[in-house]
Amino acid sequence: MGELLNIAVVGHTNTGKTSLLRTLTRDAQFGEVSDSPGTTRQVQGARLQLEGRAVLSWFDTPGMEDSIALLEYIDALCAGRRLDGPDRIRLFLDTPEARRRFEQEARVLGKMLECDAALYVIDARDPVLAKHRDELALLAACGKPLLPILNFVHAKEHRAAQWREAMARLGLHALLEFDTVAPPLDGEAQLYERLAVLLDRHAEVLNSLARALVQARRERRRAAARLIGELLVDMAALRLSCDTDEASVAQATERLRDLARRREQACVEALLALYNFRPEDYAQAPLPLAGERWGMDLFHPQALKDAGVDVGFGMAAGAMAGATVDLLLAGISLGTAALIGAAAGGMWQGVERYGKRLGGKLRGRRELTVDDAVLRLLALRQRSLVEALERRGHAAREPLRLGDSDKDPWREAGLPAEIKEARSQPAWCGMTPDYQDSPRRAHVVERLAQRLD
Repeated sequence: MGELLNIAVVGHTNTGKTSLLRTLTRDAQFGEVSDSPGTTRQVQGARLQLEGRAVLSWFDTPGMEDSIALLEYIDALCAGRRLDGPDRIRLFLDTPEARRRFEQEARVLGKMLECDAALYVIDARDPVLAKHRDELALLAACGKPLLPILNFVHAKEHRAAQWREAMARLGLHALLEFDTVAPPLDGEAQLYERLAVLLDRHAEVLNSLARALVQARRERRRAAARLIGELLVDMAALRLSCDTDEASVAQATERLRDLARRREQACVEALLALYNFRPEDYAQAPLPLAGERWGMDLFHPQALKDAGVDVGFGMAAGAMAGATVDLLLAGISLGTAALIGAAAGGMWQGVERYGKRLGGKLRGRRELTVDDAVLRLLALRQRSLVEALERRGHAAREPLRLGDSDKDPWREAGLPAEIKEARSQPAWCGMTPDYQDSPRRAHVVERLAQRLD
């Protein structure tokens, strides 16, 4: 693949250079990010590997703060001398001012001379000013390929069109819009493809990185779908048995809900880890059992309503969300059925549907399972989380916002055959002592994951 490729990330102070590298390295801990200017004071590096071998080094550099004065100083320093751009920069780096007044700029320009290319990060919300033009003149003098990156292009007040025109005037026609907080899904691949055009000697490794990123994204999505599939199979197979008195049903109902919440939390944590995010990225959308509940509680009737989940004919809106599918009440009286329903947190609307199983002498025990509507809600929440993680840059500092899709098929009544099969296999539930792994369960999880993906 050739020698190690070195690329500097440069630009004015506080334009998102460190944020860009957090997103490119998928490391929310890289460097230090702050709204205060000049947060990065030293050059910091990170390496990317391909097939177990380091192929590219990124270098985060301090922000340039006084380019106008520096360009005037270099012009005066080089007056009467016929020097090309890199020699002008080297002459400046040998002066005492490079270690005093222009120390920050000297670090940037020194690293530029050492690297193969640079990304020039632009805050697209800023107006194009003389200081930016002088920065570009100084960077161009280093004689290395430069790819402008327009950051914060999702902001309403961005000036991307003005920046594109300004770059074209300076001969920089290849530039990329890459919002570090919400990068496009193919943004990283595009970046490496653009660099491959500028650095044809390194095109093979850069194009390989682009392809590897696309493949890694596909594999993450498949892994995420399998995690959600495991969650849904566990929840569909979950079945608790209890006596039919009010206190027993209420106790079993609460245990069912607690198991469901904990299982959803485990899935959320696994999805966060898969995408290399942290639990604290949920400042206002926390995990189900950590601090405030994630959004609305899984079993709150408003959660179903807000998600647009149809609860079907057999259940009153907001009643028994999550504990009422399998009655197995052969012989119980109508009054007792109503009492049990109230104890579990809702009221029955299923007398006509289940009438043949009510009346006469009480026989057997009560079995509780998670309702179809709650299973659909679980699928919707996890799918929404995956979509949000797909579009979230590792530089994001605001709480994660979950999207919404009116066309998601999991909103509709009815569940796929895989869920129905899991309902009849309580041994498939990984939350119970009777759990039994089996090739058939693995097959059902994989089929369900394909539907989810």
